[in-house]
Order: sequence, then C-alpha cells, then structure tokens
Amino acid sequence: MAESPASGATPGATPTPTRLIVAEATVVVMPRHIKLRHDAGRGVWLILAPERVFSPDPIAVEVLRMLDGQINVGGIADKLAADYHAPRDQILGDVVAMLQDLADKGVVRAAAAKS
Repeated sequence: MAESPASGATPGATPTPTRLIVAEATVVVMPRHIKLRHDAGRGVWLILAPERVFSPDPIAVEVLRMLDGQINVGGIADKLAADYHAPRDQILGDVVAMLQDLADKGVVRAAAAKS
C-alpha cells in the first residue's frame, strides 16, 4: 500500500493558495494588473481591477498611495497618526482591517521578499 502525503493533499493536485493575513509588520503592494486612478471628470479615485471597480474613501486613497513595497502597515499607521494627531492604535486597527478586506478581494498582496 502506498503512503499518502503527510499534508493530506492529493498527489499531483494544485496547492490551495494561502490567505494573506495582514499584520503590523506586513508590507503590501497592489499587483501590476490593479491600478489606483483619479477620475478627473467625476473628481473621485477608483481602484481598477479586472472586471471590477472599487471607489475608496479619501483616507483609503491616502493609505493605498503609500503602498510602495517598502513601508509596512505599522509605518503607514505611524505616518497617519502623526499627520492626523490621532491615536496610533486606533489607526493601526483601521488600516489593518481595510488592507485585510482588500487582500481578501485580491486588490493587495504581500510584497515580494527582498533578497
């Protein structure tokens, strides 16, 4: 009798992608196929994704514009807390929740690890 794989997966099956869990140390980026664009005609920012469009609020736009692949979520919270003179812990919770929601929708992903 052949042994089954230790993970319980079917041999030759495509592995299930893992869910990104956004935390303070996470560095996230928007994939190349997703764009943050300003619609000057309507005066709004849009997230353009294949077959989907999202309309982020002004604070979300500010967060998304900081996603440069270098700054982590904690750094974003630090900057917003300083800019808005607001409690860092509250901002961190809001940023994590927003980015987690966008990660679950495939709008952001973990930045590639630096070598």
